[in-house]
Amino acid sequence: MFEVLVYLYENYWRPDACPGHGQLSRKLSAVGFESDEIEEALSWLDGLSANAEALAQTPADAQQTTSMRVYSEAERERLGEDSIGFIAFLESAGVLPPTMREMVVDCASATGHSPLALEDLKVIVLMVFWSLGEEPDALILDELFVAPEERLIH
Repeated sequence: MFEVLVYLYENYWRPDACPGHGQLSRKLSAVGFESDEIEEALSWLDGLSANAEALAQTPADAQQTTSMRVYSEAERERLGEDSIGFIAFLESAGVLPPTMREMVVDCASATGHSPLALEDLKVIVLMVFWSLGEEPDALILDELFVAPEERLIH
């Protein structure tokens, strides 16, 4: 599923640039993705879209920026330590406001993977930005896309 999501991120600027599910499914199949992967990704995208719509209707002051997130036991098991640490890093860097953090947690929980691999969480973060029509800054994109061993230290 995550390979399909990366493909969509790389090939469509915004969710509204994607064709309908039927046509998109045929395109993804033609590119070489398996039908079960495509179905899982499209179903997950429907949930992401619903989250994005709900966020658009949420008042800006619904969550304080000084709020502290306490993860339930189920969320800790689902996300894993590495993913929770990465989410905390993005929050502390001022990149992931509380409402987007909740979208990330909801979408990560919807994958069914437990614990979620850090690389998969990074794809989810990208897709949350993508669904909202936002582009993370270059340093965060580097953190999300480039493997640590491939980074150049200047």
